[in-house]
Order: sequence, then structure tokens, then C-alpha cells
Amino acid sequence: MADPLLAVANLETYYGPIMAIRGISFTVPEGTVVTILGANGAGKSTILKTVSGVMDPQKGTVSFAGREIQGMDPDKVTRLGISHVPEGREMFPFLSVRENLMMGAFTRRDAAAVAEDLELVYSYFPVLRSRAEQRAGSLSGGEQQMCAMGRALMARPQILMLDEPTLGLAPVLVARIFETVRTINRQGVTVLLVEQNVRQALALAHRACVLESGRLVLEGQARELLGDDRLKRAYLGL
Repeated sequence: MADPLLAVANLETYYGPIMAIRGISFTVPEGTVVTILGANGAGKSTILKTVSGVMDPQKGTVSFAGREIQGMDPDKVTRLGISHVPEGREMFPFLSVRENLMMGAFTRRDAAAVAEDLELVYSYFPVLRSRAEQRAGSLSGGEQQMCAMGRALMARPQILMLDEPTLGLAPVLVARIFETVRTINRQGVTVLLVEQNVRQALALAHRACVLESGRLVLEGQARELLGDDRLKRAYLGL
């Protein structure tokens, strides 16, 4: 069996004296969508921040394509092929949509390929083409999420990490975001998804990890977990 593209092993990360994730281990096979589920405060976002270099772990390893990357600066992680779309989107509000998208390509020097990728992003999110010269801060929440995802894709990542991409969006936009993630994955990008829409996340993903108070309590094939009584009781209210 081939090595996973991303492997997290015995990871512990703290906020000051508080342990946010507690000895977590999981893998992300190349070409898959893996979703991380759990209640607010379970440690989901902390995992993504640790993988992307925003936070340093106190223990454990993060391996990407067979190379340990824990503690590496975020810009170096991005150059390796990991793009992180944080919760809240973190737009540059006074820059245009196009300028925000191009910020995602700041590590690249292949101008022709960057132009091709910009067209690809516009094909995923046509509204961004029509808003290209508009300030990003004036976009709707859904349009800002599309812009944030497009910016991450401009780095041409091998893994796209999405933190609550549908938070606060209307149902029609939620469906559009999920369908776009499915399309991106089919075109070869591996996805690590943190999401509160449990049913839709499990319908999209190949594998799922369930966190509780910083611990991994359930892991397996996504569609199988949808029928797991523990998941239903804890997260679906059934």
C-alpha cells in the first residue's frame, strides 16, 4: 500500500497551558476527501492550524509526502503543496477580488500557469470573474468564501484544507460549495475538510474522523459512519 499523502501521528497541541488536541493520529490518502467532525471546541481547527504551520505542536509529527513538516513556517508549508482556507476566510478587504486571488500565487514564478489557474478558478466560481475588480470586502459571505477557496487553489496545492467553508451560508450556497469541492477533488486535489454539516460532509467524503474534547473517538469510511449510532447520538441529535 502506498504511503499516505498526509500523516498525523500522536499529535499534541496547546493553547498556553490548555491541551487542545490530545495524541491524535490519522492519515489522508492521496486523491481522497477526509472530513473532521466534532462539536465546537473539539480541536478541529487546531489540527488544520498545526498542519499548516500556524501553530506548533508540543508532541507528535506531521508528515507530508513522506517528509516531516511539523513546526515549519506557513509559507514553506504552502510551497510544499498544502493550502489552508481558515474559518472566517481572512480576505484582504480593500484589495480587489483578482488581487486577493493572485495573493494565493505569491510563491509561484510560472506566470503562464498562474494565468491558466486563474481561469480555472473563474470556471469554478463564475461570479468571481464578474466581481474581479470589486473590493473583496464588499462581497457577500458566500462570494467571500468562494474567493478564499479560489485564492488557496491559486497556490496549486496537492492538499486543500477547508475550515468550515459553509458556515453561515444559505442552503443553496452550501450545496454549491460542496459540489465545487467534489469537482476539485475529482480533478486530483486531495481535501481535508472541517465541517459542521455532518450529513453532507459524510456524503462527500471518503473517510471521516470524529473528535471529542481533543481526542479522536471514531474513524472510518464516511458512509459507514453515517449509520453509526454513536455519531447519530453525539452529532445528529438522534
